[in-house]
Amino acid sequence: MGKYEEDVVKLLEYVGGKENIAAVTHCVTRMRFVLNDPSLADEKKIETLPSVKGMFTNAGQFQVIIGNDVGTFYNEFSAVSGIEGVSKEQGKQIAKKNQNPLQRAIAVLAEIFTPIIPAIIVGGLILGFRNVLGEINFNDATIVSRSVFWNGVNDFLWLPGEAIFHFLPVGITWSITRKMGTTQILGIILGITLVSPQLLNAYAVPGTAAADIPFWDFGLFQLDKIGYQAQVIPAMLAGFLLAYLEIFFRKRIPEAISMIFVPLFALLPTIFVAHAVLGPIGWWLGDIISNVVNSGLTSSFSWLFSFIFGALYSPLVITGLHHMSNAIDMQLISTYGTTNLWPMIALSNIAQGSAVLAIIFLHRGNKREEQISIPSTISAYLGVTEPAMFGINLKYVYPFVAAMIGSGFAGMFSNIMGVRANAIGVGGLPGLLAINGTEGGGWLAFGGAMAIAVVVPVALTILFEKNGLFGKKEEVAVETATIAPQAANTNTNQQTTTETHSERLYSPGEGRIVSLDVVNDPVFSTNIMGEGFALRPTTNQVYSPVNGEIVSIFETKHAIGILTKTGAEVLVHMGLDTVELKGEPFTVHVKVGQIVTPQTLLAEMDIAKVKAAGKETDIVVVMTNNEKMADYILNHKGESTPGLAIGEYKVRGH
Repeated sequence: MGKYEEDVVKLLEYVGGKENIAAVTHCVTRMRFVLNDPSLADEKKIETLPSVKGMFTNAGQFQVIIGNDVGTFYNEFSAVSGIEGVSKEQGKQIAKKNQNPLQRAIAVLAEIFTPIIPAIIVGGLILGFRNVLGEINFNDATIVSRSVFWNGVNDFLWLPGEAIFHFLPVGITWSITRKMGTTQILGIILGITLVSPQLLNAYAVPGTAAADIPFWDFGLFQLDKIGYQAQVIPAMLAGFLLAYLEIFFRKRIPEAISMIFVPLFALLPTIFVAHAVLGPIGWWLGDIISNVVNSGLTSSFSWLFSFIFGALYSPLVITGLHHMSNAIDMQLISTYGTTNLWPMIALSNIAQGSAVLAIIFLHRGNKREEQISIPSTISAYLGVTEPAMFGINLKYVYPFVAAMIGSGFAGMFSNIMGVRANAIGVGGLPGLLAINGTEGGGWLAFGGAMAIAVVVPVALTILFEKNGLFGKKEEVAVETATIAPQAANTNTNQQTTTETHSERLYSPGEGRIVSLDVVNDPVFSTNIMGEGFALRPTTNQVYSPVNGEIVSIFETKHAIGILTKTGAEVLVHMGLDTVELKGEPFTVHVKVGQIVTPQTLLAEMDIAKVKAAGKETDIVVVMTNNEKMADYILNHKGESTPGLAIGEYKVRGH
């Protein structure tokens, strides 16, 4: 009998049986199902399985979090079900069949904006800081007017600020070619031709008389030399045209001369059409979209518009439609300089976290649930709401409804007070940093909106549970009553019969040590997999973070399992989502059964190759057997070298 055979048999039944599985694959922590009918998956029953740490649905895939031993679980599942797995990329392609045309379009939009969001976040912080320095009066004078140093800082910071926002089309056209699998340097060149200094800056166009606009004279016709700085839709239209032309000519031009003629025939026509047709059309469409949204948020019915948007943003996240807001926000910033939409999104993050906070209070003592609810609250307050929504709020329904109502009222208050953001990307409580402090109510009004986003969801969640509204009160009461005493008894026994043993944690390489909550993967950042840390490496070498024995090496070489003498199961995960790279950037220097120390070179990760594939290079170290972990402390963050002692943990042993 296999280690997980009982759970495997039940999981097969709970996902709707073999006939409901279109495809199944796995990464280093999760089983990834593509289900013919997702509604047949019984999430409540799946959650009761001892080997399941959580689940969520994303991009048409039903993902069940197993943990470090997912490879064994997957093999046993394949043996029991008789279903052969597919690659992760094949799974994604099959999953698209579960999406309608609108969902597929939104997914494409998300894939375009996701790689450039980090730059947008940084740009928002820079603009917010410059706003403090140069726009806000302190005793009738700004900081830059009082200090030569801060005036210089303010002037210098415009360099990256302009690069991020004015030259945004370069990032968009690059991201499209990356997503479409075409030549990325051509996308960059196309973007530069949309924002070239030879062109009249887009911000100067409204104030320039028609007769003064420069143009190219082709004899038969003339073409205006207008730039598209910060414009989203013109860049998207041009980027897709370039990608499709390259794909078209690549299929038809012989390989021997394709290096010359494919780029030529794809790039030059795209640049011309972009300036002659797509740019003006895109500008026109962008203005219509931004004017409609801004009119809705500034009209006499703005209170209703903002309440509805604030309340419905979280359901949009579930469907994936929320990715449209990125393009709308950037268009609003391009047209008006700021956006009144993003503050409401940040408030929705806070509301979801607050609803989970109320659940923590109501279900205190439920240790199993707290492994999800506590990190989910932190994650939501920092702007990532999926763990909170899928792990807690949608499970009970009534906290999700409470969060929607709280988000609606907070968004309505924010918009009525005229709160606007300089940029997007900074969500949750840190969203305050993106707020324009001089327009409307500024930071003070947004602070009031944040208070509403905390108080209302907490109060309503408690009220709804006490009165059995929007959920089944009996089920909640039974679950809390049955799990909490067991957890309490377990703790009592451990206190009397369990001894703890301390071990040290060491840096697995050269780079910067960061806490898990900043890792761009909710399974790691919310501690669902366990406590730990991450290294943002500057060299390719990866060393053991503990003293122990190698017990597993993932087949795609990107993850290694180590068992310490005290029984801690330590996972070293190299890069994020690097299972897709099929081992290409990794060279493993150890084997199963080998004893390792912090001086042992586990593997080498080709950082350049990982980055070129569009993946993040974080090396994540987590202790995956939570039930044995008694305490964990990370003593050091920041720059580190291999073998540097950075923390310690305690393991329960009998």
